[in-house]
Amino acid sequence: MKIEKDTAVTLRYKVADANGKLLEQSSEPMVYLHGGYDNTFPKLEAALEGKMPGFQTTLDLQPQDAFGSRDESLVQTIPKTQFPPGVKVGGQLQGRGEDGQAHMFTVMKIKGDKVMLDGNHPMAGKALRLSVTVMEVRAATDEEITHRHVHGEHGHHH
Repeated sequence: MKIEKDTAVTLRYKVADANGKLLEQSSEPMVYLHGGYDNTFPKLEAALEGKMPGFQTTLDLQPQDAFGSRDESLVQTIPKTQFPPGVKVGGQLQGRGEDGQAHMFTVMKIKGDKVMLDGNHPMAGKALRLSVTVMEVRAATDEEITHRHVHGEHGHHH
């Protein structure tokens, strides 16, 4: 089956920086609903359109085509008293950015009574090299299309 709108696509992937240094590799396959549902990068969808299982490609993505540019307004320093005991560098907390939107923040540094948080994706602002292999393509179910994401193993669970 070819990859087209409303197909569930199973991929294996590797993400490297622009110099080829491996940053992340799938231990489990990734499954997404193809067809403009914002479940993966638009340039990846475009590269996979019409392809079949076994297809492999490597894409060089600029920050705006991947995780976006860094947004320094998402870097905040908060008094340590506003955190639960045991806050640690590398920990992740959900909070609100200055724009009022919910964001996941990573604890970057703890210095004295201050905690520095970063709400940017760890790969924001980076040019990336994405290598993918198409493992499987199937027709999406009506429910998956309605919900705008894939269900089941390696997909979304309700």
